[in-house]
Amino acid sequence: MFTREHQLRESFLTMMALLAFLSGCAGLKESKTILPIREYEKMIVGNLDADYIGTQNCLAACHEHDRLRLAFDASTMGAQLQKDSGMPLVDCESCHGPGSLAVKGLTPELVETNAGKGIRTACDFQTLIDLKSLPATAQSLICLKCHTANATFNLHNWNAGLHAVNEVSCFACHNVHAGPDLKVTPLASGQLCFTCHQSAQAQFSMPSHHPLKEGRVFCVDCHNPHGGFADQGLLQDGIKETCVQCHPDKRGPFLYEHADVVENCLNCHSPHGSVNSKLLNAREPFLCLQCHEGHRINKEEGGSISAERARAFYTRCTDCHSTIHGSDVPSTAGGGRFIR
Repeated sequence: MFTREHQLRESFLTMMALLAFLSGCAGLKESKTILPIREYEKMIVGNLDADYIGTQNCLAACHEHDRLRLAFDASTMGAQLQKDSGMPLVDCESCHGPGSLAVKGLTPELVETNAGKGIRTACDFQTLIDLKSLPATAQSLICLKCHTANATFNLHNWNAGLHAVNEVSCFACHNVHAGPDLKVTPLASGQLCFTCHQSAQAQFSMPSHHPLKEGRVFCVDCHNPHGGFADQGLLQDGIKETCVQCHPDKRGPFLYEHADVVENCLNCHSPHGSVNSKLLNAREPFLCLQCHEGHRINKEEGGSISAERARAFYTRCTDCHSTIHGSDVPSTAGGGRFIR
């Protein structure tokens, strides 16, 4: 038979074990790189035995990359290759590393001979940085060499953003050789985001949803893919501040405020989509009954119909409490009941 002292000691040990377990979980969730940042930097230096020779020399004898060169020349970064652009020089070696070893031995005579045989002469790209095999952090560092906080302001939160923390690199969304516009258009951002965020894609297919598939709103209207100050990478400081950008009539302040609505719109609404009308988390009156006690509807409460008819037809709280987000007008009985 256990004594009370023994039971207290067992409870104390159980509590300490639980705290140790929770502390361990917190440690696992902590954001940290697998390798020191210097190790990632070494990956993007390139071959130390090679020299920088310039884009023209890189591509003079190698025609394997002619199509990529045309696409790059038409891009924003390709425009910086022009000497009269007045912008910092950006070329092939800025990303791929020094290229002298890649074109070693490639002469115009060899290219002509191979062309006569129907062979396209390619450089020894194995001597260049293997961009596709780099860890995501190293891939992003290649872009951040130029796109720093000073040069591209919307990247000043990148390292603390959800994509960087979850090891999603710039390469996952941007294709440097795609063409003139390296940015992802708002219309194309939805399908691009859905390649990873499939649960959000399913929510946008529900009966009540924000009109993203209809092309009236876009992911980037609410979220900053390069990292933001708020949770979920929101553009604004918080959830309500994000919502009222499109729903300003719900901003307030109101004389009679609905406390939960003032605090967080997600207490009642699902941001992407829902099976319930108006993106509600649950149907009325069940949504309201999670916080409020139900009450009977009868003539004494201002109705002009029978109690039986009221119970049969008026099952939604907002049929009476129509200004549910807040109101400046008191109810007929005084106080704020959000009925007008």
